[in-house]
Amino acid sequence: MSNPEQNHPTPGTVADAQSGNWVDRYAPDWLKPYARLARWDRPIGIWLLFWPCTWGLGLAAVANPLLGFDWIAAILMFFGALLMRGAGCTFNDIVDRDIDMKVARTRSRPIPSGQVTSRDALAFLVAQALLGSVILFQFNRFTVWAGVASLVLVAIYPFMKRVTWWPQAFLGLAFSYGALVGWSSQTGGIAMPALLAYLGTILWVIGYDTIYALQDIEDDALIGVKSTARLFGDHARVIVSGFYAGAYVLWLAAGTVAGGGIIFALFSLVAAGILAWQVWTLDVDKPGNALLRFKANHYVGIALVLALLAEWVW
Repeated sequence: MSNPEQNHPTPGTVADAQSGNWVDRYAPDWLKPYARLARWDRPIGIWLLFWPCTWGLGLAAVANPLLGFDWIAAILMFFGALLMRGAGCTFNDIVDRDIDMKVARTRSRPIPSGQVTSRDALAFLVAQALLGSVILFQFNRFTVWAGVASLVLVAIYPFMKRVTWWPQAFLGLAFSYGALVGWSSQTGGIAMPALLAYLGTILWVIGYDTIYALQDIEDDALIGVKSTARLFGDHARVIVSGFYAGAYVLWLAAGTVAGGGIIFALFSLVAAGILAWQVWTLDVDKPGNALLRFKANHYVGIALVLALLAEWVW
């Protein structure tokens, strides 16, 4: 369920953005609608796209300690995540503009509220994609082609909520791609640690996006939008816990296959604890509860990259 206070935002702001965010406070007026379109006022998505990249980099460092952790690549991937998450959100809002009009949490977004036209949003999308491609071309050929291939997943995701109960799975395929990109940027190819990390991250994304979708479950039911939140119904918490458990097991396997040992295993328990806290305390009847637990996945990302860095250092 969405927060009732979020359904009546200040004119020009977005209902599901935190009040007083940096875009609302500091961005010039001409930029604000585009910054909101790219979700710069809600940076959690940037981090959730970025952390799998660092996991790939971290796994490569564990597998080849002399190679080390590529901090320059991490910086490039952060800005790439910022641009491509913004481009993905822009594309999603163009495709979903009619649906967003019917959902309380999304009708204040720039396109349905009339702050940005679909044509201007498309131009903004192209600009972000072009800048993102500049960053992508800093890496090896394999990584460039892998990044290009991921655009197919980004393109089909917005349509999945119309045809399948599992749009979260398609989001997982796209949002987990950083694990492959991070690894391949260091090795020039794909190996088992990266594949295990990718599969684990897909399960993680399905879990956390199901929690996020619980906010819209009533509106989605009214307008016929499909989601795993609706599919799982009253069993959502139990099923999400299963996805989270599977994600952690696959991450642990990825670290182990890459050459990690007890250091990674112990430090990674922090991530497992955050995941367990989410499902244990999830209460969809409390306003803001699901959103807070969704955002806690930022710390899951931090915990796992620190676990990999600790293994590499020690």
